Amino acid sequence: MNTKGFSRRHFLKQTALLSAAAAIAPAALMGMRKGDIRLASPNERVNLACIGIGNRGAEIIRDLYKTGLVNIVALCDVDMGALHTQAVLKEFPEVPRFQDFRKMFDKMGNQIDAVSVGVPDFSHFPITMMAMGLGKHVYVEKPMARTFNEVELMMKAARKYNKVVTQMGNQGHSEANYFQFKAWKEAGIIKDVTAITAHMNSPRRWHTWDVGMRAFPSAQPLPETLDWDIWQMATTGHDYNKDFVNGQWRCWFDLGMGALGDWGAHILDTAHEFLELGLPHEVNAVKLDGHNNFFYPMSSTLCFKFPKRGNMPALDINWYDGVNNLPPIPNGYGVSGLDPNIPPPSTGAIEPAKLNPGKIIYSKELTFKGGSHGSTLSIIPQEKALAMAASLPEVPVSPSNHFKNFLQACKGEEKTRSPFAVAGPLSQVFCLGVLAQKLNTKLEFDRKKKIITNNKTANALLVGPPPRKGWEQYYKV
Repeated sequence: MNTKGFSRRHFLKQTALLSAAAAIAPAALMGMRKGDIRLASPNERVNLACIGIGNRGAEIIRDLYKTGLVNIVALCDVDMGALHTQAVLKEFPEVPRFQDFRKMFDKMGNQIDAVSVGVPDFSHFPITMMAMGLGKHVYVEKPMARTFNEVELMMKAARKYNKVVTQMGNQGHSEANYFQFKAWKEAGIIKDVTAITAHMNSPRRWHTWDVGMRAFPSAQPLPETLDWDIWQMATTGHDYNKDFVNGQWRCWFDLGMGALGDWGAHILDTAHEFLELGLPHEVNAVKLDGHNNFFYPMSSTLCFKFPKRGNMPALDINWYDGVNNLPPIPNGYGVSGLDPNIPPPSTGAIEPAKLNPGKIIYSKELTFKGGSHGSTLSIIPQEKALAMAASLPEVPVSPSNHFKNFLQACKGEEKTRSPFAVAGPLSQVFCLGVLAQKLNTKLEFDRKKKIITNNKTANALLVGPPPRKGWEQYYKV
């Protein structure tokens, strides 16, 4: 839709909400001074409902609000009394609040243009599917969903509801990393890539746990403010324990996607898109230290094999995670940098690592090193980089960060850079990697039929267990 159509259609309802929006003090946002945020006129803003408002969800809300292009019209979280949700509630004191996203849509659906989804991996799917079905634009954190089939259904829904704007939250995909990779690929600097090493060697939450665990942690008293039934959504169900919430969900095969799902989209996104990788034909669990049936290994080495694509050669991605599971480093590598714009985890800070998260890209003629998120590539060794400096193409400056890009797309002024059509296959690569980790095996994958051909158990896990009663409707498109 064009901007004028957007303005006419939403003017009345946004004007009605203006008094609430005006009560929001921009100065409350992370110590900003009043006037730092230049708000667009009321009828040019997107009415945004925020689902998941603590920890990373809170950061998403602030980043979207700082664009000046939104009215925050609803806040939804399963625990409105938790410490991690209180800050956002104070920043937006007049905004209606809900614990159940379904009730929010029932009551306020006609006042909502778009939603941000900043909840655990396993919760992305039902919220996103309901929002798209109601015609709401969706910004959802990475990875898109926890299972291969859920991602497949989300992509199918995005095609069906093709007027709905989608964006996955790998925010570096709108920064210098994106535009540099695109420019270097188009100029023939990046070509004939045969191998990529991707690494994430920072400590993870589960590294202190006992890999000999034979059961999930025992039930603990439920916090009075937490709706545990909604928190679990479509999953098969667990008793409440502190080691399932506030980021701990990422540790468990049942709920999260480990280091690969957490960081893969920030390290491999540009290579996956611009090298047109699609889905692998093989994923091999090369080495898993501390493998168990409940949570992720202490370290993992995975190999993803991609076939030849047009005039591009076959390519292997080797993934390394774990504190001491460092990849081979080529001569002339130098020092690994850390993007200063990486959001800190809910634990407070990114812990030091022997090698910062990043990638090494090997082509037939050149070798590149890069970090994660928005970090740009360097040609190594330095002598080679200096010799080529004059021949490198000019890299355009990003016209909008990831959050503004999403909102501009909602208004018909841009196209999102990480829509489900782009982010979906990337997320499915990680879903396949997680299955190889969980089963500690090699998987052979038919890219056309989208089935695992050598392991019936793994193939069944592409879909996963059936949803809990009451959540089945989200699995129909």
